[in-house]
Amino acid sequence: MQTQTVTLVRLYLTEAEQQLKPLLRYLHEDSHVSGVTVFRAVSGFGLSGKIHESHLLDLSLDLPLVVEFFDRPDKIQTLLPQLKQYVKPNHMLYWTAQQS
Repeated sequence: MQTQTVTLVRLYLTEAEQQLKPLLRYLHEDSHVSGVTVFRAVSGFGLSGKIHESHLLDLSLDLPLVVEFFDRPDKIQTLLPQLKQYVKPNHMLYWTAQQS
């Protein structure tokens, strides 16, 4: 089985920031990354300490979102500066992974 080195990127947002649609448009239409997955959390908090959570009878529109994607390391390196306009400082992680 042949493996390939990729860079995996994880971005942390909240629904209230309304950055998801512009970010997905950029990743899909402008950057043409291999694929993107968005996770909607049921609870979370960040530096502010404010807990964002959903209850059974609640339709919160301020839940945490995690956007994850991967592509070739050289391609990701060219995207990183542009991605900073969609996420707050220190809300982006990336690391090397193996794709098989």
